[in-house]
Amino acid sequence: MVDKKQTFVERRPQGDFAVRRPNSERASAVLPTQRQAIERARELSPDRTPLVERVRNTTGGHPDKWRKP
Repeated sequence: MVDKKQTFVERRPQGDFAVRRPNSERASAVLPTQRQAIERARELSPDRTPLVERVRNTTGGHPDKWRKP
């Protein structure tokens, strides 16, 4: 079961970042930086920690993994 209040921050092909809810057709917000998108996701769901798409390889994961900010 997916939490409808959960927010996701994901990188778009254009290079900016979208804030989305699960199963949404459109983004709730599109912002130029990941930091701004995370802040907006926190405003939209203050009681939930947003999940952020990794944008590079790290020791903690690869770009196809989600992380908490």
